[in-house]
Amino acid sequence: SLGQNVIVIVPGANLLLNFEDLKRASDVICKAKVVVCQLEITPAVSLEALKMARASGVKTLFNPAPALADLDPQFYTHSDIFCCNETEAEILTGVPVGNLEDAEKVGHMLLERGCKLVIVTLGAEGCMMISGEEPIPKHIPAGKVRAVDTTGAGDSFVGALAFYLAYYPKLPMEEMIRKSNRVASVSVQASGTQSSYPYRKDLPQDLF
Repeated sequence: SLGQNVIVIVPGANLLLNFEDLKRASDVICKAKVVVCQLEITPAVSLEALKMARASGVKTLFNPAPALADLDPQFYTHSDIFCCNETEAEILTGVPVGNLEDAEKVGHMLLERGCKLVIVTLGAEGCMMISGEEPIPKHIPAGKVRAVDTTGAGDSFVGALAFYLAYYPKLPMEEMIRKSNRVASVSVQASGTQSSYPYRKDLPQDLF
């Protein structure tokens, strides 16, 4: 697939998660270091989780997947880090993302909507990062690998980024993204989405 993203969504039980479930989990949410939300649960529930986290000073990482064209504007303002891929960026902004310049354009648009820091993932091309504090976009390239199965690459990236935010908060954001790129690149080199980290002795030792 040359690093291009392909996805099938089967929501199943995810859509059963409700506000009562959030209330029961509020203690865990409010004591977390990082809360990650996506749109694979009901958007209103996901937004409430972000609000709960934000109110307790917990860092929020939002991945609008699968993207909605009419996304509630509060998602932008309640996300410390807003991370989307090219397809999601286009659905959110109406701007096709075919190159780095396009990614920079949508990055500026998302900042204007209230995001603090925007990451647009670009598959084999790595990522573009832009923030209110650093309005000059940065391109963080990905290493060249032979992609076997890109399923879950975005989730690998977001999960790795959450890990670094929680356990290595003093790392520069650019370095967190670089390491998360490497985790995602490892994930595409084998079929399926299950982590193989405990069993792989050939992984770069500086990932963690």
